[in-house]
Amino acid sequence: MNNLILIKYGELTTKKANRNEFIRRLANNIKNILNGEEFSIKFDRVRMYIECSNVDSIVNKLKRVFGIHGIVICHKVNTNIDTIKEKVLELLKNENFNTFKIHTKRADKSFEIHSMEFNNIIGGYVLKNIKSKVDVHNPDVLVTIEIRPEGTFIYTNEIKGIGGYPVGIQGKGLLMLSGGIDSPTAGYLALKRGVDLECLYFESPPHTSLEAKNKVIKLASIINEYSGNIKVNIVPFTKLQEAIYKNVPDSYVITIMRRMMYRIAERVALIHKCKVIINGESIGQVASQTLTSMSVINSVTNFPVIRPVACMDKLEIIDIAKKINTYETSILPYEDCCTIFLPTHPVINPDINKCLLYEMSFNYEQLIEECVNNIETITNLKNEEYTDLL
Repeated sequence: MNNLILIKYGELTTKKANRNEFIRRLANNIKNILNGEEFSIKFDRVRMYIECSNVDSIVNKLKRVFGIHGIVICHKVNTNIDTIKEKVLELLKNENFNTFKIHTKRADKSFEIHSMEFNNIIGGYVLKNIKSKVDVHNPDVLVTIEIRPEGTFIYTNEIKGIGGYPVGIQGKGLLMLSGGIDSPTAGYLALKRGVDLECLYFESPPHTSLEAKNKVIKLASIINEYSGNIKVNIVPFTKLQEAIYKNVPDSYVITIMRRMMYRIAERVALIHKCKVIINGESIGQVASQTLTSMSVINSVTNFPVIRPVACMDKLEIIDIAKKINTYETSILPYEDCCTIFLPTHPVINPDINKCLLYEMSFNYEQLIEECVNNIETITNLKNEEYTDLL
């Protein structure tokens, strides 16, 4: 293994007393994502170093690891002026450029030459050997030289990471995952803030299809590329949903159904030690997402609920969905239980007292208990048994 990748922490550097905990979590997440690759990893409070053989494959996977600000393929040499000169020249001969800049970071203060002076020494050597110009504002190639106690690290242009916090550092949340565009995007954004995920999907066969279920599992597997340990809990919702349609006026069906989903989500969250419920609600997008509807629906639980896309418009959400590769799966024409039997005129300003009255007309507690007791949990999201059926 002769390739060296340097990881820059970014936002993690704002942490103080618990910084080491964040870095250890990042290292563990990287090991999880790189499972199956040949690599070794070392880290301290400032940098992380990965030695590997298949650098392209590993860099592509690191681009999906939250907590990484920058990724650079670097070269470690002895802190010797002539050695540094030759390595810089070797790297630049493999680059296509007209202008360049040398940027030295002298973390090892025992190195006697100051950074600006060393920039001039190395830059002058490059100019003597390669036809080019120095551009300190907008160079074609930026050469960074980090002089550290353990050696000198040299690299050219940096690959941008996706930032955020390491997944899991904030604890776990339960994502109410549908087959739409919004909830996978909400899951991605929660992961970015360090929230580990379990997913909750409500299926209602025969009203919902096997393809709809597999679509959701496929969406979970896509966002799992940013985590590596997501599970999907599938709730058998048919009997409860049918009871709602039988006993509740048409205009209130969606409101009551969402209230039942929240009750189930709270119980599942407690079972799986989740700290929050997460969903893809966006203010005003549909009847159940007006402020009045959200308030009435949310009133069945005191559990914290976060809505990462609540204040985004649809185009903003779609842009993220396309970036994270969930969009094409989300628009597959397989309906989930929130879209089947959709009322012609769903109430947009529901009355809480009417909700309580309608819920008294059937024994929903027993049906909720049955839902929770018969959940199917999928842990292997890489199983092609599901995604191949789409």
